[in-house]
Amino acid sequence: MLGKKLVTAQKRGETRALCLGLGMVTCSMMMYFFIGITIVPFYTKSVWTTETVCKVLKANIMDKVLCPNSEGTEDEDIFPYPCLQVWVNLTASGQEVLLYQTEDTLERNPKCSYVPDKSENSKEVKARIETIASNFKKYQTFPCYYDPGGTQTSVILSRLYPLKGLLFAFLWPTLMFTGGCLIIVLVKISQYVSVLSAWQ
Repeated sequence: MLGKKLVTAQKRGETRALCLGLGMVTCSMMMYFFIGITIVPFYTKSVWTTETVCKVLKANIMDKVLCPNSEGTEDEDIFPYPCLQVWVNLTASGQEVLLYQTEDTLERNPKCSYVPDKSENSKEVKARIETIASNFKKYQTFPCYYDPGGTQTSVILSRLYPLKGLLFAFLWPTLMFTGGCLIIVLVKISQYVSVLSAWQ
């Protein structure tokens, strides 16, 4: 009687472990799919792939503009802010080009180097932009990214999804997938050993 209870408990434990392993594999596949349709397209579409050195030529704060500067935008998403323009000398080609914070900055407003998030406090936005401008004037040389193919003449300060960020995004689902497969393999080995012991 006790042996039957032990066998039943063992089978239940194996079933739960197998369900856990399959659940981890399923969740990891869903995470792979989500990353594949969100982050990967932004990484592959970005043309600013080569890192170089930029030297600041001038950093000016222009009059207030509306953000974002794109068609089909709702009025509630439009807000005024000071326009910061940072012109740099691209070391790779020697050209004078406009610097943008990220790829998204160029899409939101191609006239400005920095686009702040929507904020009700305009004084904080103005102070932040003035701080950024003073930092550019203080640190004249810094790494930036440009388009080696020449499609985009502008440069960006940082990529939204660099290679390290992409690899880090794939790290967690990979660990989950590996752990799920390991659990399934261990359960199958346990079942095989149990069957082999029963035959003996």
